[in-house]
Amino acid sequence: MRYISASMVVPVVGNFLKNGVVAIDESGVITGVYEQNDVRILQKEKEIYDGVLIPGFVNAHCHIELSHMLGKTKKGTGLPKFLSDIIKMRTSPEKEIMEAIAQADKQMWDNGIQAVGDHVNTAFSAEVKANSGITYHTFVEIMALTKEDIQPRIDKARDIEFYFNANHASITAHAPYSCSKELFKAFRKAVNEDNIFSIHNQESDEENKLFRYREGGFLDFYKEMGFNAEGFRAQARNSVQSYLPHLPKNNRLILVHNTFTSLKDIDFVNRQGRDVYYCVCPKANLYIEEKLPKILNFLPDTHAMVIGTDSLASNDTLDILDEMKVLVRYFEHLDFMQILAWATLNGAKALGLEGALGSIQVGKRPGLILLEGMNNLRLHDRVTLKRIA
Repeated sequence: MRYISASMVVPVVGNFLKNGVVAIDESGVITGVYEQNDVRILQKEKEIYDGVLIPGFVNAHCHIELSHMLGKTKKGTGLPKFLSDIIKMRTSPEKEIMEAIAQADKQMWDNGIQAVGDHVNTAFSAEVKANSGITYHTFVEIMALTKEDIQPRIDKARDIEFYFNANHASITAHAPYSCSKELFKAFRKAVNEDNIFSIHNQESDEENKLFRYREGGFLDFYKEMGFNAEGFRAQARNSVQSYLPHLPKNNRLILVHNTFTSLKDIDFVNRQGRDVYYCVCPKANLYIEEKLPKILNFLPDTHAMVIGTDSLASNDTLDILDEMKVLVRYFEHLDFMQILAWATLNGAKALGLEGALGSIQVGKRPGLILLEGMNNLRLHDRVTLKRIA
């Protein structure tokens, strides 16, 4: 048994404890959370740390199989051009891809990440995930713009899903610009209510232009890539309002990026009565579109906010602490205690892992992270982290 004390213990659920003590067993499961003067732990030998002890982070959105693309794409090109570059450059020797996946998994573990919602198009990451200390929920992406492609693509996704733990994997539509209305409708038959969807949403204003007016950069992208985009018709409304009604209503849904999601869009989503989480990936948004979501649009519904890193094709780190630093740098109204829940418990709930992760509570195995260099629970660029458990 280990007894771990820190200057401040922030469980996420409940009040923070000054000089609190967390007891964990050999497997990392929490067996007790104590105030410093609790008689049950007064005589116990403790590990004492100067810093803020928090649960491990949850990276709600990643593409670990793109880790070999670090530094290969240009910044600020906009999403259609970025996607074009990804398609052209993602093919690499399998050994290189596998080595980069393993390195990325280690990087995330060292960066205090305990769980990841990861998008894939292949089974390359299955072996690393099976042997990782990180808990993964794998989203197998489906893309299809023509009717004849739908069933073959669903069948292929099912084949890929087989390589991952069935309890922590599900098929999902990739994005509204890569899926026809017929594909979204096909999900009603292809999935059950236990499946979690994770869909790239309004990452670029070009996506909204495509759905509102059938114009913009995506039409050039389809032409360049030789894709058939005849199925798209002007909807006179933004993308999320166009495709969401075609999805099964009872499945949990993570909408990822939301860089160009408006208040009207959020109101539309809320009126649907769905179980929806909004994932922000600030560093990737700045990398691709040089723009961040309007965070104020999503408040006060902070229980639905989660944080992701996206991939090393659109980021230079896979580090949730880095993402949090960007948020507090650009949005002064946000504070550490508020966004800590986004980075931990909310993400665990979005991935269906809240029974084991996301908060420092007895019976959970959330990992323990020490934040060093904080002052009065304020996050700034000089704060560093250390994995304790």
